[in-house]
Amino acid sequence: MRHRFHSICPYFAMFPETFVKKQLAETHHDGVVFDPFCGRGTTIFESLLLGRSAAGCDIHPVAACISGAKSNPPKMYDILARLDALEESFDASVGLQYPVDLEAFFSACFEQHTYKQVLHLRAQLAWQVNRTDRFIAALCLGALHGESHRSPNYFSNRMPRTISTKPAYSVRWWAKNGYFPPPRNVFAILRYATAYRFRTPPPERVGRVALSDARQASKRFPELKGQVTDVITSPPYLDTTNYREDQWLRLWFLGETASSKQQPDDGRHCNVDCYWTFLQEAWNGLRPLLASEVRMVVRIGSRKLKKEELSKRLIETLSEGTGMLVQLFDGGFTSPIERSQANSFRGSKASPIEEHDFCFILS
Repeated sequence: MRHRFHSICPYFAMFPETFVKKQLAETHHDGVVFDPFCGRGTTIFESLLLGRSAAGCDIHPVAACISGAKSNPPKMYDILARLDALEESFDASVGLQYPVDLEAFFSACFEQHTYKQVLHLRAQLAWQVNRTDRFIAALCLGALHGESHRSPNYFSNRMPRTISTKPAYSVRWWAKNGYFPPPRNVFAILRYATAYRFRTPPPERVGRVALSDARQASKRFPELKGQVTDVITSPPYLDTTNYREDQWLRLWFLGETASSKQQPDDGRHCNVDCYWTFLQEAWNGLRPLLASEVRMVVRIGSRKLKKEELSKRLIETLSEGTGMLVQLFDGGFTSPIERSQANSFRGSKASPIEEHDFCFILS
């Protein structure tokens, strides 16, 4: 049976746990498994389930929260006790406080009492330093928005489960269709979610996840120097929308200022040269952690670059970034992305995109 921690919080850009299981079955190594772009933590968590030591990092708070919660969970009774304390300290008489310029969205997204509970949890959960709070925060991220007309376990008005839709669009759509936010008891939902997730027990091993740029991985994990024998990862794809823009509401819940505007970066999402420079720097950030021989599996995709170009540039950046001899072990399995983030909202105008799996031996 699939472990119920895997689906704590859904979003796009993730590979299935069966992919990780297959790759670990084919390696002869037994050292640390590492993912420098860990996302929802599939590589780390599945490795732990299979008895391997595992760690990883991600620059995005939503990813770090979810993967950290799965990889180092608290005891179920600690979660329930913390929820009791949070509910006891909740004061329903506190006035409503809406983010600047977004009152129309938040008042249409959450029923007033529900919104007060959400605000209380947002203010109280120390998710970066406390693993019980982190697990509760991860459960909140999975329940914060979704198809509330189909399930009583989402806090919001009707929204996708995977992305946070734009505020102005959401308000117009809700008004046009006559949709209103449902009253929800957030604490009751979280207790139910806790019981549901723990029906499959956590693995005996725990992993470590850092909120960190991949380029700083060796600085965040000095204790793993020379111990990483397997890397299973999927770096951000070229020509994709910015993750932060699509997860803006979850980022707000984790403490950031509410904003759905795309933040400027160094161009690595859209510029080919910047993209490969970024990856070379990311591999260099891993370099001190790598053992004398490493099996590295990379799932990668792009609308601009073909498989041959991707393979060539991966070898180049891996060689330059790690200083190791890089051999292509597997020529790359190619598959179409059937439910990419962009295509899910384009309907008949969906553009084709493929992703490729490459396996390299570094020595």
